[in-house]
Amino acid sequence: MTVPFYVPPEQLVKDRADFAKKGVGRGRPIVVLQLDVGILLIGENSSPSLRKIGEIYDRIAFAGVGRFNEFETLRVAGVRYADLKGFSYARDDVTGKSLANAYSQTLGQIFSHEVKPYEVDIIVAELGVEMDGDKLFRVQFDGTLRDAERTAVLGAGEDAIAESVKDSWRPDLSLSEAIRLATTSIEQVEDRRIDATAWETGFLDRAGERRTFRRVTVEEFEDAPEQ
Repeated sequence: MTVPFYVPPEQLVKDRADFAKKGVGRGRPIVVLQLDVGILLIGENSSPSLRKIGEIYDRIAFAGVGRFNEFETLRVAGVRYADLKGFSYARDDVTGKSLANAYSQTLGQIFSHEVKPYEVDIIVAELGVEMDGDKLFRVQFDGTLRDAERTAVLGAGEDAIAESVKDSWRPDLSLSEAIRLATTSIEQVEDRRIDATAWETGFLDRAGERRTFRRVTVEEFEDAPEQ
């Protein structure tokens, strides 16, 4: 009988974490900003059909970086979870916290028991009636779940982008000002100009009715003032 090589648990966990971090670190960054007018999610994505930002439910949005097939699987599972819970109970029972907890448990289970962990980092954004009711939950590849306050950045160069964003962030920023802040911060860290058509956006609009998620229009993007 062949005896398998022994790997200390600490080393196994470290190797899995390092592997997943490399995959996430190669993902194009996404910036999430809480504003008086809503929650903006924006990131570079040259594909017109493979979305990194999307709607989960009435007031809940999703953003992911890393391997597309993996965070897309999570997004679809989240939509099904929210639809089933909203249909079985009430639409108000679907919350960002319950969804983030489900993602956390799933990713934690995969990280601990599967050969290859998911190479993903995701944000669940929930829009409140007022800004104080907004929730941002970040779920990492190993299932680590934590709150994000006011701003969040995922993907390559996240620390530098987050620092740049926080320096200029204000809750009373208009949507166009927030767009320019996020795009300029990413471009400065990436050290290159990114074409307007290469940006993917999602916006949870506080002025919306039941479903608040929408895409930012070309006109709104073009109206963003230069910094």
